[in-house]
This record gives sequence, C-alpha cells and structure tokens, in this order.
Amino acid sequence: MENTSTVAGDPLSTKSTVLDSAANLTQSKGPVNSICAHLNAFHVYADDTGRFVEANHYCSHLNEDVRQCILYDSPEPNARLIGIEYMISPKLYQTLDPDERKLWHSHIYEVKSGMLIMPRPRGMPEIAWETAETKEMEDVIVLYGKIYHLWQTDRGDQLPLGPPKLMTSFTGPDQFDFDKNVGERDQRFGSDYRKQKQAREYIPEPEIHPDADQAWKK
Repeated sequence: MENTSTVAGDPLSTKSTVLDSAANLTQSKGPVNSICAHLNAFHVYADDTGRFVEANHYCSHLNEDVRQCILYDSPEPNARLIGIEYMISPKLYQTLDPDERKLWHSHIYEVKSGMLIMPRPRGMPEIAWETAETKEMEDVIVLYGKIYHLWQTDRGDQLPLGPPKLMTSFTGPDQFDFDKNVGERDQRFGSDYRKQKQAREYIPEPEIHPDADQAWKK
C-alpha cells in the first residue's frame, strides 16, 4: 500500500504500477541481491544529539573490511529510503586521517545494550535465530560506522530536503529514553533488548579509538 500521508506527491498510477511489476519480474536487482542482513537501531543527529530516528539497515559486504547499508524508516514495502551507512574494520579506520576519523562512530553500546537487533523473519525458530544474531553482533561490535541521512523524517518532511546530515550512534544509557523507545521498537519486532543484552554479555568490548564518537565529546 502506498504511503501518501508522509510523502509529497500523487498516488501511483495504474501505468506506474504495471511498469513496476513488469520491471520486478524481468530485471536483475544487481547489487540489491547481495544484501545479506537486516539490522535495526537508532541514529542520532551529530549536530543535535537531542534528535534521533529509528533506522532499518539493509547491508551487504564489499569485502571482509567494508560493509555498506541502505537505510529505511521501516521494513515495509513502501518505506522511505532515508540514508546510507558504511562500516569498516579497525584496520581500515586506523588508516584514515584524524579529521576523517571524527566522522565515524562505534557500535559497542548498540551491541552490548541490545539496542541493535537483526529482526527475526517470520517462521524462523527463535533459538536458531538468536544464535545467528549473536554471531552477527560479534562481527559488528568492532566496526566503525559513518552515516548520512538524506530525509529528516522526524520533523515531518514529506521530501528529502536540505543537505545530508551526519548521524552517529548512542554510546551510553543516559542519552535518550532507552526503555521507552527501544521497548516500543521491540514490541513491533517481537524482540527483547534485555534478552539480547544478556545473550551478548560474553562478547568482548574492543577499545574505542579516541577520535570516534565525536558528537558526544563536544
């Protein structure tokens, strides 16, 4: 169903719907087919840490050191594409110059708190999925991310207006109403951050480079 209440423009015409269906059946999705993980977490505006949005990440590996993610405001078919995130290994992060390193953030708190989840597909046994999700978190916890959002949905924009906004991650429990926002997210996805937090206790916390997470050091 087309979401016309939050996006400027007319509903899809019959012609557009038919053309979309034909393209979907006949064209290769190319790089979209390489997406291998759906992650969900919250992103914070780096220049205004009182503002945040929920983001659904659809990620693929370029190689062992680089991931790239398309970000949407929901997992529904009519979701708005709101931004992009790149994730790189500590090895590559160390090669960046100091000014560039300041644009990147850590994932440690997202992982250890249970904020970051890999939503379970319908029909997938819970125990099997928890194992797969926890293994994914072992990989993500060491990575550094760089996010730009193109659509400021939290202020009600019906189009992607203005310049891209650098975003960052939460790094501590006192930075927003965790129980309310993550709890509401969990209700929608059937997840439980408390269980995720407990399941991830064994994952070692890597040392965070001092240049990362600059939004919280201003």
